[in-house]
Amino acid sequence: MMTDVYIYDHARTPRGKGRPDGALHEIPAVQLATQVLEALRDRNGLDTSLLDDVVIGCAQPVAEQGGVLARAAVLNAGYAQSVAGQQVHRFCASGLEAVNNVAGQIASGMSQAGIGGGVESMSRVIMGYDSGAWSADPRVAHHNYFAPQGIGADLIATLDGYSRTDVDAYAVESQRRAALAWDEGRFDRSVVPVRDVIGEVILTHDEHRRPGSTVESLAALKPAFPGMAALGFDRVARERYPEIEDMEFVHTGGNSSGIVDGSGAILLGSADFGKAAGLTPRARIRAWASIGSEPTIMLTAPADVANKALKNAGMTKDEIDLYELNEAFASVVLRFMNRMEIDHAKVNVNGGAIALGHPLGATGAMILGTALDELERTGKGTAMALLCAGNGLGTATIIERV
Repeated sequence: MMTDVYIYDHARTPRGKGRPDGALHEIPAVQLATQVLEALRDRNGLDTSLLDDVVIGCAQPVAEQGGVLARAAVLNAGYAQSVAGQQVHRFCASGLEAVNNVAGQIASGMSQAGIGGGVESMSRVIMGYDSGAWSADPRVAHHNYFAPQGIGADLIATLDGYSRTDVDAYAVESQRRAALAWDEGRFDRSVVPVRDVIGEVILTHDEHRRPGSTVESLAALKPAFPGMAALGFDRVARERYPEIEDMEFVHTGGNSSGIVDGSGAILLGSADFGKAAGLTPRARIRAWASIGSEPTIMLTAPADVANKALKNAGMTKDEIDLYELNEAFASVVLRFMNRMEIDHAKVNVNGGAIALGHPLGATGAMILGTALDELERTGKGTAMALLCAGNGLGTATIIERV
């Protein structure tokens, strides 16, 4: 019999611009994760010896982000020596996969409590640093018709008929919603200000936002991916999808996810853990799922993994009050809403990665926390967080407010 898994708290850093002049560039990933772990401990008066494991997702687990960063952060944060650490990698879904990993340990009865989350310092460890066989080994890439994600995003737009105006309009709405969420303090409970080495606060807000964006201003941006296509990836795309005559290049930096630094974490436990720690649960995890999808586009998993998670939970899509889908590219969310027949009013109601940024390995944990906060703010009951990920992967988690 499965043990119920509860969410007791969550926290995240603000997202800093993922470049050398970004506010968080001076803070290594292990310190970003450390500060979130410290916040979860301190504000809950948590006896960390009650935890069994801390699992941290990271999409570039190399160099200073490697070496089982989770264990380094556990020790750096002053947690009990007995707390284990694990690092997981499922590309952009790494942070949510880490949460699901801890949930699985608790549900099986092998653990009582743990923290799942993620971290990424995109200004310090460049995206693509850990290039592996799926993209770099011709013997693997050829059979999978490998193409970069930007090509996949424009493939979705081409196949589904999304225009430049469609994707720009979606991006503007993401910016509007994110601005409203910050103005109304919807993130205040969960965002932990980041401090530098001398303890000075250096960032309190998501600094990637462009709240003044309009469809007209975004229209002035040049498409981002014709150059990639010219390297031969347009030919790869047409070989995989011969029905395409010409690619429609509609994605730009303005309607794609922002490159940022950040960390987020979720405190999970059984009911017995909550009693021992003196904590009240905020939500219960109903179900989770991961899935593989077509690897050339590699961005089409959300609808399929949503349906798999719904099946695991014994629910229908209409029983989900809120959806938090990572805005890797505008076309990804448009496709999801169309395939699932879900109104935009239920999806990413506080904006998403186009406005706020996408710190690869951390985003899954961040959006799950955002979903929980929004359930509590609005008094609604259920939410799903989900992401597409590299090489045609997808992960989803369903929670229920308690």
